[in-house]
Amino acid sequence: MTSRKSETHVAVLGGGILGVSTAVHLLRSGASVVLVTESGLASGATGRSLSWLNSAGKRSDAYHHLRTAGIDRYRTLFAADPAREWLQFNGGLYWAPAGEAAKAEARHEYEQSHGYDSVLVKPEQISALTPAIDETAVSDVAVFNPGEGWVSLPHLVEYLMAEFRALGGTLITDAGKSRVLAEDGKAWGIATLSGSVHAADKVVVACGAATPSVVKEHGVYIADGSPVSALVITEPADHKLKAVLNTPRAAARPNPGGSLALDHSWYEEQIVESEDGSFTIPEDAVNELTEEASRLLDGNPQLTPASWKVGRKPIPGDGEPVFGELEKLPGCFVAFTHSGATVGLIAGELLSFEILTGQKHPMLATFRPERFSRS
Repeated sequence: MTSRKSETHVAVLGGGILGVSTAVHLLRSGASVVLVTESGLASGATGRSLSWLNSAGKRSDAYHHLRTAGIDRYRTLFAADPAREWLQFNGGLYWAPAGEAAKAEARHEYEQSHGYDSVLVKPEQISALTPAIDETAVSDVAVFNPGEGWVSLPHLVEYLMAEFRALGGTLITDAGKSRVLAEDGKAWGIATLSGSVHAADKVVVACGAATPSVVKEHGVYIADGSPVSALVITEPADHKLKAVLNTPRAAARPNPGGSLALDHSWYEEQIVESEDGSFTIPEDAVNELTEEASRLLDGNPQLTPASWKVGRKPIPGDGEPVFGELEKLPGCFVAFTHSGATVGLIAGELLSFEILTGQKHPMLATFRPERFSRS
C-alpha cells in the first residue's frame, strides 16, 4: 500500500504474527511503535501453527478474498528470495476418509466455481503432481491445490523483527498479562502486569485466543470458539515431502532443517488444561500422530517427535476474522482470527492503513467486532 508519514504513536499488545506484522507496517508508514508481549515473541499460537497458506474449502466470499490477498503478499515475499527455507509454495493435498469421496469431489467443485486452482486426482496420479506420497494411503480421490504453500511463522517473525528494530521499534518482552488503559471512553495505552505503562495514541490488541478476554474488561463482547490444539515438530527425517498434506488422521508439512510439522484435531479431547492455564498432551497421542504421518509418506520413513507445543488455537465464535477499531472503545483496534498465518501479512497492512488514516478499509467491512453485540 502507499507509504504514509505519520506522527502517531501506537502500542501493540501481542508478539505473534498479527501483532508483529501490524507493528512493522506501522513503522514502515512512519509511526512510532512499542510492541508488548506476555512472554517471548511467537510464544503463543504463532509458535504452534501448521501455517498452511491457503483458501481451500468453503467460506464466505469476503474471507476468501482476504485469504487470497494474504497469499499474494507471501508470494511477493517469496519472489524476493525463493531460496528461503521457511517459505515455500509447492501446493497442498487433501483427501477425505475412505468411502467419503463425495466430500473431496464437492470441495473440488466449489473451489473451481470461484477460480481457486484445484485438481481432482486419483491416487495413481498424485506422483505426477507432487512427490513423496504413499498412494496406498490415499482413499478414493484427492484434491491438489497447486497454488498453496506454507511458512514457518517463528522464522517469519524473526525476519520481520529485524526490520522492526531497524525502523526504531521498541520491544517489551515478558510483560505478563497486560491490559488496555482507557479514560473518558477512549484507549490511551497499555499497562503491564508489573505496572509499567506505555502511553499511546492508538492501541492494538492482537494476543490470539486471549483477545476477547482483554477487551471484555471494557464491555466489548467478542465470541470465542478457540479450541485446544497441538503442533508436533519431528526430528530431521529422510523425506522428500513438498506439499502440505491434510488427511483424515494427520496434517503435515515440511519444516526447516529437514523436519516435519504435524497436527490434527482427533486428539483434542485428550489434551488436559492445568489450574495454571497450561496444557499437556499424552505422549502416546504425539507418537500416534507421528505414526499416522509416516503412513502418508513414500517408504513410510520412521518419524520421531522432537518437540511439541500445546495451547489454544485462536478462532472467533462464528469462524470469521475480527478486525478493526472498537466502537465502544475508540482508539483500540483488535486482530483476532483463525488462519493467522495466511492473513498475517495482509491483516497487518490493512490494520495499519485504518489506524493511520482513520479510514475503514472495505476488505475488512464484514469483520467488525460489533457484529457479535448486534446479533
